[in-house]
Amino acid sequence: MRRLQWGAVLFVVWLGLTNSFRIQELLAGLLIVTAIVWLTIPTQAAGQGAGEDNRPWSLIELLRYLPVFLKNLVLSNIDVAGRVLNPGLPINPGIVRVPTGLTRPYQRLILANSVTLTPGTVTLEMDGEDMYIHWIDVRTADPDAAGEMIKGDMERAIGRI
Repeated sequence: MRRLQWGAVLFVVWLGLTNSFRIQELLAGLLIVTAIVWLTIPTQAAGQGAGEDNRPWSLIELLRYLPVFLKNLVLSNIDVAGRVLNPGLPINPGIVRVPTGLTRPYQRLILANSVTLTPGTVTLEMDGEDMYIHWIDVRTADPDAAGEMIKGDMERAIGRI
């Protein structure tokens, strides 16, 4: 029942955003809403109380992560733009091993993609709980210190998802 209610709400939002009743737009909206509802709204397992939730992540915490990511994105863009505009091009590129305390695969995936999306860093490989990151300005070889500089508050926010 919850899935149907959320599906109806999301479809109304879709109609408001597209402002179209063409059959192609309606079908696309139905497909997208169905996928979103199926992936995000949990089913109630047998013997599970009405208030319990078996979803492995929190949509609210994911939304709370967005400002943290956007802050890191803007600061990284400013840093890389400053390096590009500087005639001396002050870079010290290298690959660093960064350990992560995130235990769930989807959390490590979000962190790896977030690091890659911020300019100046690219996640090259995930090896268990370690990430290998190409960094435009390697300031330290210490994995913990490098990890705090690269992922710091993003990892803490992702841990709450």
